[in-house]
Amino acid sequence: MKAIVCHEIGPLDGLRFEDVPDPKPVAGQVLIGVRACGLNFPDVLVVQGKYQFKAPPPFTPGGEVSGVVEAVGSGVTDLKVGDRVVAVVMGGGLAEKMVADASQVHRLPDGIDFATASCVLMAYGTALHALRDRAAIRAGETLLVTGAAGGVGLGAVQIGKRLGARVIAAASTAEKLETARKHGADLLVNYATEDLKERVKSLTDGQGADVVFDPVGGPYTEQALRATARKGRVLIVGFTAGEIPRIPTNLVLLKDASLVGVFWGVNMMHDPVGGRAQLQEILGWVKDGSLRPFIQAKYPLPRGVEALRELEQRRAQGRIVVVVGGEA
Repeated sequence: MKAIVCHEIGPLDGLRFEDVPDPKPVAGQVLIGVRACGLNFPDVLVVQGKYQFKAPPPFTPGGEVSGVVEAVGSGVTDLKVGDRVVAVVMGGGLAEKMVADASQVHRLPDGIDFATASCVLMAYGTALHALRDRAAIRAGETLLVTGAAGGVGLGAVQIGKRLGARVIAAASTAEKLETARKHGADLLVNYATEDLKERVKSLTDGQGADVVFDPVGGPYTEQALRATARKGRVLIVGFTAGEIPRIPTNLVLLKDASLVGVFWGVNMMHDPVGGRAQLQEILGWVKDGSLRPFIQAKYPLPRGVEALRELEQRRAQGRIVVVVGGEA
């Protein structure tokens, strides 16, 4: 089969599109014929060796896939050959076939196409877990989302609106802000040309945001913290800016605020039953059309490295999907 393979940790230039042996499922695993792989920023970080979990080369990146079950290992009883499925894994998705633990695989409802399915679970799962479980956001509260046009940021905009929040989208270009507005953002801040703290304060009559969803990090985390309301909650989701911020904790004290870590993947491992229930809830919203992922572009598997570069260079809005086989 064909796959994109990382032979050496470092720049994306080291990835190769090549022939590799077909994988075979062992006990507790399923073999998935991949139809689409939705890319996420951690896919880039894993190749660069900058993610929390390290993958020893050679490996195939791509952690969010949709496809069809082609074989099952012993002990697997709730999935069968021919099932349409989605999975969130540590890697292997940028290939024609992959194996995954059955616990990581979810049956895909009819009516959701493979491309859409491949970019739902991680972004919306992270956003729902962050906003509902970690921040306990309430209807009528103000939510500030940094990186609001990216995959997980746009997911937070949409989930925030669904939960009844007033959403302020922050991004670095007018084009990205327009994308956020089209997907539900009420108010916009261009933090490349505006002071994030002052603009958010002005949009909230000096009160600040009740909840901050921050997948960007770098200098924006402190600015967002300074823009929070009293008893605000700042959700630390990621660091796409490339820099892990150092926060002056006196600000947390003075605002009676909270810095809240969000690691959806670890939560799924510790609470698989609750996590699976949330994913089924999200898939139900996608099926009924009330939640619509925005796919900016689709790439064929041989151009998978090019697709990853869109994320690496921060050009992606919404989701980038690699179409692997069949009709996505």
